[in-house]
Amino acid sequence: MATPDAALQQVLDLDGALAIALVDLGSGMALATRNVVPFDLELAAAVNTEVIRAKLRAIDSLGLDEQIEDILITLSGQYHLVRLSSRPDLAGVFSYLVLDRGRSNLALARRALKALEDQLEL
Repeated sequence: MATPDAALQQVLDLDGALAIALVDLGSGMALATRNVVPFDLELAAAVNTEVIRAKLRAIDSLGLDEQIEDILITLSGQYHLVRLSSRPDLAGVFSYLVLDRGRSNLALARRALKALEDQLEL
């Protein structure tokens, strides 16, 4: 298991990674953050909490028996990747990763967020 700072740094070492946060879904507060460029991760944590809640409401309204693994938001110059933890001891925690669209690899980023979840100790 790894500390949040060490685990976040491993993800941030990915080519094109700009910022990452671990967020509490209940409060919308960032639990841990790292970034290599100026980025308001506290605000992003709160706003993306609302995105996840809206998607959870949609899933419920549609009567789907499904869970969110991740959400990808594609911007003209960036990817924003949100991954909800599937670990029972990390229920209600999600990771939020900002990537430079021109330099990043989404498949590697998704793998890195899964590895983050697997090794994280809060």
